[in-house]
Amino acid sequence: MSEEALGIAVTRSVFEVRAVVDAARRAVGTPNGVLSLHEPVFAGNEIAYLEECIKSTFVSSVGQFVDRFERMLEEVTGAKRAVAVVNGTAALHACFRLAGVEPGDEVISPALTFIATTNAIAYCGATPHFVDSSFETLGMDPGALAARLDAVAGRTANGTINRETGRRIAAIAPMHTFGHPVDMDGIAALARDWNIALVEDAAESLGSTYKGHAVGSQARLAALSFNGNKIVTTGGGGAILTNDEELGRRAKHLTTTAKLPHKWAFVHDEVGFNYRLPNLNAALGCAQLEQLDGFLKNKRKLAAAYEHAFAHIPGVRFSREPADTTSNYWLNAILLDEAHADQRDDVLAALNNAGFGARPAWTLMHKLPMYATSPRGDLATAESIERRLINLPSSASIRARDE
Repeated sequence: MSEEALGIAVTRSVFEVRAVVDAARRAVGTPNGVLSLHEPVFAGNEIAYLEECIKSTFVSSVGQFVDRFERMLEEVTGAKRAVAVVNGTAALHACFRLAGVEPGDEVISPALTFIATTNAIAYCGATPHFVDSSFETLGMDPGALAARLDAVAGRTANGTINRETGRRIAAIAPMHTFGHPVDMDGIAALARDWNIALVEDAAESLGSTYKGHAVGSQARLAALSFNGNKIVTTGGGGAILTNDEELGRRAKHLTTTAKLPHKWAFVHDEVGFNYRLPNLNAALGCAQLEQLDGFLKNKRKLAAAYEHAFAHIPGVRFSREPADTTSNYWLNAILLDEAHADQRDDVLAALNNAGFGARPAWTLMHKLPMYATSPRGDLATAESIERRLINLPSSASIRARDE
């Protein structure tokens, strides 16, 4: 669907690279040095909790902070069970395994995503199957998903198959790009209709909501990331969210080497993974989660300042939160008009030369050599977004000028 069809005004006026830099300065001022894309903020109990963890000597995979961090995540997200793991990619890999993805299967995912989504599919021995994105959400487009399923999918007694490849389509994996929630109702309805598991990649969207519910809290399985550049960080870390208590128990078992509980014996009942989050990292995460509301407030002020600053810049559109959602604005983004897409790198160079650590969107997954032969539908929107999108510095510590 075109931007015009979505009601997004597309400017056709004269475009000037310097106007983009001037708008960024109006929003946040002139950088003193380089304003990074997204830095962590440590302004709470981080040092105190790390010191407490070290003094306890429980610095590895067992300790009170792991348990506390998981309970805090459950409270923040509303999910019945949170299982902390070593990073977001591990969380996704475990989610796909828990969803029943097997070697030889296919998993439908957006072409516009961070590579962790796609790599986690490959770790299962499965093949990614790419569908297009939406201009409104920047994430998976339910219309494109429906069209692709109608074109290639078939229902069988053994599940939904791709008629062109003969492989089972085992899961659908939408990702909330830069914190903007996708149309989960539309995607979930298709997953139910086609009897395909739904795994939600919420790595970038802690604190975002969809129709009043925390992102990741409504799907059977969802994955979070707490990398150093996320809104809340554990240094490196992730989590699995689920509302199925038994699935949560199995998630904990699978990610702790599938070891059966015993005082001294080492008995493992399946091939598991050493994906446990260390207590040291969890201590950092507890202190970070205590500050989440403040981080979200600051980031929304920053997004509002960017939106205001770019409101009347010809040839540029600020990517705002979709209807019926609240975005955490993990990364703020602008899109150049298609007519000016060939100037994207000029804008990136000008922003970086002025001290703004801007970056483009990720290279689309089907353009990478290891996934070039993966099945895919029409990706015209994702390719357009990739040509035109620029991320702006988005740390919670950045003081917005236009509040």
